[in-house]
Amino acid sequence: MRITNTAAPIALLAGGALLLSACSGGTEEVTETESAGASDVCTTSARDDSVVAAQEGAPVTPEVFPEGGGTGKEALEISSTADDEIFYSVGQDEWSGYNGAIPENYDVYTSVVNARTASGFIYYGTDGEVHVDPEFGSVEKIADDPLTVRYTINDAAVWSDGTPLDYDDMVLDWAITTYTGGNLNYADHPECHLFNSVSGSYGEYAPNGPEGEIGGKEFVVTFKEPYADWKLLVGGLGQWYPAHVVAEQIGLSADELTQAILDEDFEVIAEAADFFNTGWANPAPGELPDESLIPVAGPYKFGTWVAGQSITLEANENYWGTPAATQRLTFRFAEPSTHVQALANGDLDVIEPQPTVDTLTQLEGVANASILTGDTLTWEHLDLNHRDGPFAESMELREAFAMCVPRQQIVDNLVKPINPEAVVMNAREVFPFQENYDEVVSESYDGRYDEVDLDGARAKIAESGVATPIDVRIGYVAGNTRRADEVALIKSSCDQAGFNITDVSSATYMDEGGERSLGDYEVSLFAWAGSGQVASGANIYVTDNPQNWNWYSNEDVDAAWKTLESSVDPEVHLEQTKIIEKGLWDDLHGIPLFAHPGLVGADSSIQNVRKTATQNQVVWNAEQWVR
Repeated sequence: MRITNTAAPIALLAGGALLLSACSGGTEEVTETESAGASDVCTTSARDDSVVAAQEGAPVTPEVFPEGGGTGKEALEISSTADDEIFYSVGQDEWSGYNGAIPENYDVYTSVVNARTASGFIYYGTDGEVHVDPEFGSVEKIADDPLTVRYTINDAAVWSDGTPLDYDDMVLDWAITTYTGGNLNYADHPECHLFNSVSGSYGEYAPNGPEGEIGGKEFVVTFKEPYADWKLLVGGLGQWYPAHVVAEQIGLSADELTQAILDEDFEVIAEAADFFNTGWANPAPGELPDESLIPVAGPYKFGTWVAGQSITLEANENYWGTPAATQRLTFRFAEPSTHVQALANGDLDVIEPQPTVDTLTQLEGVANASILTGDTLTWEHLDLNHRDGPFAESMELREAFAMCVPRQQIVDNLVKPINPEAVVMNAREVFPFQENYDEVVSESYDGRYDEVDLDGARAKIAESGVATPIDVRIGYVAGNTRRADEVALIKSSCDQAGFNITDVSSATYMDEGGERSLGDYEVSLFAWAGSGQVASGANIYVTDNPQNWNWYSNEDVDAAWKTLESSVDPEVHLEQTKIIEKGLWDDLHGIPLFAHPGLVGADSSIQNVRKTATQNQVVWNAEQWVR
């Protein structure tokens, strides 16, 4: 799924597990097995004997991943770690803990910190492109029917306590994302919800999990059916969890725990889940668990946590890849409005403040500050209410509104001063700076709403037969100055056409039970944050899907998403995206506005700071930062 961008940051996962689109299939009704134990019910829904590994000679479509360079991490000559400290801040909230996969700890602050202690088979480049991390291992698609992938972990890969990272950890990862409430196969089976994890996609698409030798470094995953975002499923939590620690806590060896999972021994799995759910959960602020309980598999490990102030990561001396460039990376808990001044004072070395014209002006006044700007994979849009109100009842009124929204003026006034290359966005699933944008737009949208056409809007309103003025409430989360300015520009234009635009921003707008969820608006103004995923938009646009928040429905769009999701062919993805975009424009699902501008400030003495368009923030390559 996508992540909303409201007034406060929302959670994200480095590997994208929760960000994947929801599965459309339901669970068969339970009758005779209602009182059955987990060993009966969960086995039926999970491991599937019908999923057969690929045979030798099966047809294979070559799969080439980018490996570093370009949008990926640059291959820098870092051979030693400087005894220094670099300061950054995600925001003012306290870090939640080592286990960022449980809902209680699942937030942007924790995820961004924990991502620096982790590594995996893939990562997102600066434009959302998926890259393989050769320091962690390799990924090889060995068959298309069924989709079968071989994963090989670097022989040198170890946890920070020196224990080899191997197949045992991969099996635990699969169990966490299978026997969880996040797995739609188990929606009606609480007895299968053993792990309190936010993610549940892996077990749905690969019911038999990783197949390999216990304690080995290589395994194969066979997918039940093709899936567009298969690259993101393995290790999708964005952080591995140590099987040897979990096993020790329940009185087993890592190999014994792995065998129990493979044997579907639900008593053992439940014990493992109990430690996963509680052993790392909700520590008291400032109190890190014993180091032996929280080993990591990345360039940094956890160091010092000062409640209410900061958490410091220390370079992991047992990391097998390129060493961290700087010994200590400290995340201060600082309110975003203080970040520019903190950079000026030297209290922060790198910041990523709210990108406004005023903030840019302040940054330009900071001596010795480097400033980076550009597009991001977060995009602003106006969603029309398709269930209630004038836009649900009249296509003519939708067209009239689209004709009067001053999109170019919004971009010129509010975005270009920060990012001079910004343009009006005319798609939803492809961004203006991505390769296929022009091709998709040319076949899905004819440009009719590029310029304001007040006469055309008035004619459409007259055609609708609805008396003017037509009340249109635009809702968004209160406190966002740029969005208030957007609504003011829309009102200035659209009121001339016969609408009465009202700003109904509210502090509770995006809350459960708030105005957005109740449909108490005609137009909803917010942003979706994208990533490198292919199929996540289905959650937003397919009829009755969880994030279809404006009650939109189009059978052709639904069918195109189904075709896209069930293919691993980029050409199929491209063609279906064109169909989807055309359907959304033809129906006026909503009106895209612009890709959010990104803004980074850094002390000019810090090298290798690179802005990213993704949700991972500028700290995505912090292990390469050095003064």
